[in-house]
Amino acid sequence: MSATEPPAIGLEVAVGVAGLPEAGPARRLALHRAGAPAEVWSAVCAGRASTLPGMAAVMGRRADVLNGRWAAAARAGDLPAEVARHRAAGVGLAVLGTSTMPGVLASDIEPPSLLCLRGDPDVVVGPRVAIVGTRRCTRYGREVATELGYDLAAAGIAVVSGLAAGIDAAAHRGALEAGGAPPIGVVGTGLDVVYPRQHAVLWQQVAEAGVLLSEHLLGTPPRAWHFPSRNRLLAALADIVVVVESDRSGGSMHTVDEAEARQRVVMAVPGPVRSRASAGTNGLLRERAHVITDATDVLILLGMSPAATRSAVERRPTPSPEAAAVLAAMGWEPAAADDLVRRTGRTVATVAVALDELERDGWISRSGGWYERRAKPE
Repeated sequence: MSATEPPAIGLEVAVGVAGLPEAGPARRLALHRAGAPAEVWSAVCAGRASTLPGMAAVMGRRADVLNGRWAAAARAGDLPAEVARHRAAGVGLAVLGTSTMPGVLASDIEPPSLLCLRGDPDVVVGPRVAIVGTRRCTRYGREVATELGYDLAAAGIAVVSGLAAGIDAAAHRGALEAGGAPPIGVVGTGLDVVYPRQHAVLWQQVAEAGVLLSEHLLGTPPRAWHFPSRNRLLAALADIVVVVESDRSGGSMHTVDEAEARQRVVMAVPGPVRSRASAGTNGLLRERAHVITDATDVLILLGMSPAATRSAVERRPTPSPEAAAVLAAMGWEPAAADDLVRRTGRTVATVAVALDELERDGWISRSGGWYERRAKPE
């Protein structure tokens, strides 16, 4: 195939391959590399896919079954119509081996053979940080993710996430609010199948401000295997992967594995030692990850000036010395005024004045008799 715009046959075959049943990324890539597009598609239609170079290994014991299923699907399909359907929906199509595929993905150890995209693919340049974590995040995790997303985007660093519930969504909402570097979302469904459903507006905002990417054709529903394959793209796109909250297993830890396979830097946010949501991140810090407490830690690892975050970090008034001491004593867990008096050694009156200042300036929120630090102002 050409190294520029994909010829019609190359694009059509890439779309056809993406629609074959049981054709995950490894099988799609093997078909892409098995020969000229027209010859590959002819073999698939004839039920001879397993005879193509490199295909027997990825088809395995299911070769006979897949030969038949793929042939039936290929003969029933209309490749020009499928390409036209995506273009009519405003979905771009990027093919491996052409300039349409973002370079960082084209050079990956497991590149996608086809990408569907909505938005501007040219935003996949410059520094990028993936922010990932549990769907069942705590308020602490959600606010830290929002703050990191905001501050990194404001500093010109593109935030990458899978747009899942919890940490992913919080990070991208922060990035969108900052209005800085364009966001990058990678999803595990067709671009018209919003998952979770309540993120429809978030998907649209990311596509309008940056780009939304998927390996799956329109109409593809969520399936369990889609998300590990999506995680490899998150790792491939990122210069650094930040885990905000995670249990000891799950999608975030899979993304960490993919990042380490690509020699990407992994960072983790420390959390309460009794919180299951921080068991994985605390474990990463104990074993191998870099600690991150704010965006400055990321900038230092990227070789950027910490001053780049100043406009984002200073959007609230700097606390007075007494208020700063109370804020430091509060940490990231809810605290009562009595707790803060004891921790700081200040008088009740001094702490009360400091709490009023911090609440007024957006540093903390109050619920009943408890005070809690906010990652960003309301």
